[in-house]
Parts: sequence; C-alpha cells; structure tokens
Amino acid sequence: MPKARIAVLISGAGTNMAALLYAAKAADCPYEIVLVASNNPEAPGLAIAAVEGIATWSHSHKGMNRDAFDALVDAQLRDAKAEFVALAGYMRILSDDFVARWTGKMLNIHPSLLPLYKGLDTHQRAIDAGDKFGGCSVHIVTPGVDDGPVLAQTPVAILPGDTVETLSARVRIAEHQLYPPTLAAFVSRELSPDYLKDRVRELAMALPEADEVTSHGMPCFGIVKGKKFAYFTQDHHGDGKIALLVKISGADEQAALIEMDEDRYYRPAYFGDGWIGIRLDLGDTDWDAIGDWLRKSWLAVAPRKLAGLMGAAEEF
Repeated sequence: MPKARIAVLISGAGTNMAALLYAAKAADCPYEIVLVASNNPEAPGLAIAAVEGIATWSHSHKGMNRDAFDALVDAQLRDAKAEFVALAGYMRILSDDFVARWTGKMLNIHPSLLPLYKGLDTHQRAIDAGDKFGGCSVHIVTPGVDDGPVLAQTPVAILPGDTVETLSARVRIAEHQLYPPTLAAFVSRELSPDYLKDRVRELAMALPEADEVTSHGMPCFGIVKGKKFAYFTQDHHGDGKIALLVKISGADEQAALIEMDEDRYYRPAYFGDGWIGIRLDLGDTDWDAIGDWLRKSWLAVAPRKLAGLMGAAEEF
C-alpha cells in the first residue's frame, strides 16, 4: 500500500516535526512527510526538514487576515498532494474554514493531559494547581482550540521543585515518543477491519428502523422485520477483500460500475446481479459516498410508506 502523505505545520524549532520525520524513515512506517510549512520564515525546523530532503514552504502571517493566510497555506498543502496534516508547534489559531477543509484529517499535539489546560502556559498551570502529573495529548483538530477527540496521552510526573523549564523538557521527550505512533495508527485506521466495520455500522444504523444481525457469517443490516440492504464483508469466501455490499438496480448498473472503477467495485460471489461490492480497504474511502450508497440501498428495500416518510422528513 502507498504511504499516507503528511504535511507538517510548525512555527519554531520543529522538534516534534523531526520526531515524525525520523520515524517516517522506517520501512514499515505507514506515512511519509511531503511538506513542512511554517508561518515563520525563520523557524529553525525548516532547516532540519530541508537538509533531510523534505520540501519546505514559509510565509509570514503578519499583515494578512486569518482567512487569507490559511487559504495560502491550504493551497500549498493541496499542491503537495497532502492527505493529512500534523500540527507540531504551530502557534496559530486556525480559521474555521481551514479546519473544515481538513476535517478528520488533521492532528495536533498539546503539552497537557487534555481536557486540562487548553491553550497556553500549560506547564505553569499544572504546577500552580499542585497536579501530580503533567503530560501531552494528541487530538483530532476541531474548530474549538485543543477541543477535538483525544487519540492518545502520556502522563509525565511533576517532581518537587519542578519549573516550567524542567517539566517542559521531560514532556517534550514524551511528545516525541507519543506523536509518531499515534499518527501512524491514525493514518492506518482506514485499513483496520474493526474501524471500517464501525463506520459502516454507524451509517447504516442511522437509517430509519434499521437493525443489525449476522447473516452468512457477516454483519448484515436490514429494516426491522424486513429485507436486508447491506452487508459488511471481510475475506468473504476467501476473496481477501474488506467491502460493503449494497443493493443496485441490476446487471447493467453492476457492469457500468465495475467498468468505471474495477479496483473499487466488483460482483460479490453468490449475491447475483442485484448487488455490488464496494471495496473499503483501499485507504481512500469516501464516507459521504458510502452513506449515499447505504441510503439508496435502504430505499430499494424500504416499504413505500416508510420511504415516503423519509423523503418527507428530508424535504422538511
């Protein structure tokens, strides 16, 4: 499988960026760093990236409004064909539009045990509070500052007499240990059967009167006391695929889909012309499209009255 393409945003020394970069040198690392970008042209981390052969870009944010600057950064990320963004000491509050463009694709590392001490001065606040532990957290970036779901944390003991400088030095070591494996796990989750199954389940069970049973050894979704509209398959009859099976109109639609993208779509064994298999294990699943497929499949088997109620609700 191709490695996930990561852009890293920094503002200063770039030590966390360096930790990600050197971890990426391992043959089995699932990501590669394709760009290091900064709002500070003097950031020392840029030189580290450059000497390691990583493309760099910098531009001062001074004199630019937040939306305009973030649009400039976004253009650089797109040009680099980045698939994920890792914030590593990036000292800028991001615009809502930028965060929306990278929803579910951007991580940050923060020097506290979130939800404690969001924002700045984390070590001093932990010391002043008499906490026994400081630490660091990796979280998914959302519009709220340091407010996204936490993926991993490392606690670091606060010693008697600790200062901001002594505590931050130990926390920084923990950050360098925590960020690379957390990023690796995050970019690899699209290949995890359990993650894929949970995503399908979440979308399928959000449909009206949906239920889940096991059929043919697979998780199967249907309308309560009604027909089935989707299956989640993992190595079905030894085919080596992780996929979603949904209802379609028939052989013509099945053939057209397979011709359009034979790597993604296939004819599932023993299911006939009325079903299509959609690969989920290619690492680039469009979950909005999967949601649409599930809804269309649900509509294909839903009783007319129930389907009508759903249509009315959507129009409302």
